[in-house]
Amino acid sequence: MATSTAAKYSTAGITRVGRTRALGVGGAVVAAVAVWVLAVPLLGVHLLIRFGSGAAETVGLDYVIGATLIASLAGWGLLAFLERRTARARAIWTVAAVIVLIASLSLPLSVATTSGSKTALALMHIAAAAVLIPVLRRGSAARNRA
Repeated sequence: MATSTAAKYSTAGITRVGRTRALGVGGAVVAAVAVWVLAVPLLGVHLLIRFGSGAAETVGLDYVIGATLIASLAGWGLLAFLERRTARARAIWTVAAVIVLIASLSLPLSVATTSGSKTALALMHIAAAAVLIPVLRRGSAARNRA
């Protein structure tokens, strides 16, 4: 009987952590979309990027959602991997997340065509990270205690 009770608590803890992390991913997407909505429709910023000598491309809402979702899920995956491999997963993941954020800021700063585009794209990266990093850290702390 004690085994089934322990399994119940373990499953409930995992479900709660998964829900928290999923909400963090969703929140990161919403944060990036909010910056896009403020910049593009409301302020009229044209988000244009150019890679190398190629033609300038517009960053649409679909790209913002997709890129944020993929990056957020990759962060979640890395944290889950680290939790299985080391007791210091939370600390290692946090350092990695901050390094990835700093590295990701180089992309909009180097490929955006205007200062408005650079600012808006950098703010999207920061907004998504400002939601995702604390939420996944909190979920990791809860998992380690469970």
